[in-house]
Amino acid sequence: MSTRQAAVAGTFYDADAGRLQQHIKQLLSADTALPESLPRVLIVPHAGYIYSGSTAAHAYRCLMLDPDQITRVLLLGPAHRVYLKGMAIPSVERFATPLGEVLLDREALERIANLSAVQVSDEAHREEHSLEVQLPFLQSVLTEFTLVPVVVGAVAAAQVAAVIDALAEDPHTLVVISSDLSHFLSYRDAQQIDAATCEHILQKSTTLSGEEACGARAINGLMASARVRSLEISLLHACNSGDTAGTPNRVVGYAAFALH
Repeated sequence: MSTRQAAVAGTFYDADAGRLQQHIKQLLSADTALPESLPRVLIVPHAGYIYSGSTAAHAYRCLMLDPDQITRVLLLGPAHRVYLKGMAIPSVERFATPLGEVLLDREALERIANLSAVQVSDEAHREEHSLEVQLPFLQSVLTEFTLVPVVVGAVAAAQVAAVIDALAEDPHTLVVISSDLSHFLSYRDAQQIDAATCEHILQKSTTLSGEEACGARAINGLMASARVRSLEISLLHACNSGDTAGTPNRVVGYAAFALH
């Protein structure tokens, strides 16, 4: 059975399963209130766990309200490693992390494979961290789920929205959008720009730029989706790497959102 092996275990997060479980448990133990209902969509950062894991955990804690209700995750994140025109889905049957293997939903992948701008490319997935770093969190909070991983490249918002609309109607499907915010600004500049970006996301803007959020195309597609227009969006947490494990003169911004 074909499996996409973990590419960033040992760099973005711990390669040892026991230590990884302990780290995620620690991140999820933050004393924040659970929502009244399960989110239908999460927007989460994808840096190394020491940088953005605490922010991501604010989103993933929301799933602990009723983890059995989510049986499929549609996961979209930006292409960092290869130039990609359109969107890429893999041909493999499983994605692996130190916490085990996640079965891909081949039926769902076949359903979106014929949509405009969708292509099959294992190369686009092989080294991509934006999707991989979300998996140990999902494996830790959900009971059992299948995965639909989509790497998003240069593509129109309407084409991303079509992928989301094709699968998000199912009430047991969670959509996860993986994105960091600004990159390599000073602490003060990042705070100002990221605050404005968060406000644009709260207003469901479909015109974010890559300078505002590296996952801008995925976020724009989400906000163009008919499935999310009626959802309410809330900002769960925001910070930057200067608040966690980085130097203040060159930071990356992070934020977590939930849509109900």
